[in-house]
Amino acid sequence: MILIADGGSTKADWKIIDKGGNQSDYTTIGFNPFFYTEEMVVEELRKSFILDIPVDKVRKVFFYGSGCSDAYRKSILANAFKKVMPKAEVMIEHDLLASARATCGDAAGIACILGTGSNTGLYDGEKIIDNVTNLGYLLGDEGSGTHLAKKLIRAYYYRELPAHLEQKFNETYDIGKRELLNKLYDGERANVYLASYAKFLSDHKDDLYIQQVVHRSFGEFIDRHVTKYEGYQQLPIHFVGSIAYYFSFILEALLSERNLILGLIIKRPIENLVNYHLKQEAAFSKKQT
Repeated sequence: MILIADGGSTKADWKIIDKGGNQSDYTTIGFNPFFYTEEMVVEELRKSFILDIPVDKVRKVFFYGSGCSDAYRKSILANAFKKVMPKAEVMIEHDLLASARATCGDAAGIACILGTGSNTGLYDGEKIIDNVTNLGYLLGDEGSGTHLAKKLIRAYYYRELPAHLEQKFNETYDIGKRELLNKLYDGERANVYLASYAKFLSDHKDDLYIQQVVHRSFGEFIDRHVTKYEGYQQLPIHFVGSIAYYFSFILEALLSERNLILGLIIKRPIENLVNYHLKQEAAFSKKQT
């Protein structure tokens, strides 16, 4: 049995593949090791889908996750998975590699994530060879759900939203400034809470003001990240994530304006990741025979 997962800060999509090739889908919370300890991950796994599968039959786990950027962060998840699935070979990689494998395959390109957070990487067909620093939702994450949400909330409280959007915002959110700030500064997973406000923008994506906000945010993302890679003008630029997916028409227009090559725009990389790993497993089995 093989487990493959793509995990963001908000949620993780899982595929479980049994010996006969049958696939099952599961969704859990995202296990970002910047916000979760080993003990928290173990507890969450044991109370979620793990109850539905024979853990002693799991032989491989491929987990791609937000925040899995160094050996220490990866070890938090690896140790947790080994406690729950002790016989499994566990591979932990950054979700940026998942995006690259899901969109670029074995070709060179630039992989971009636009979801709760944002990130980019230059991919040579096998590995990420360059990565413009991502400073997270407090200092960076341009183009992401958190970045867009901050623009929306600021516009609301600074009295910059058009009247019709201000009215809709009031109808949608029954929350005052104090409660909002308490959730952002004192609550857990503040980045996920903040990004939840991005739904307001997707619900009103036909509004010209909203489109302008998103266009500026995406432009900032392209300028501060994508254009820093060598050869960016000749490489396909791929996007993964809910923000990219729901505002794909703005990405298409933005890249066209700048004469850049648009690649794939997909909401979830999990299906493509399954194909990638099944291909790898088949190639490995062939070598063994």
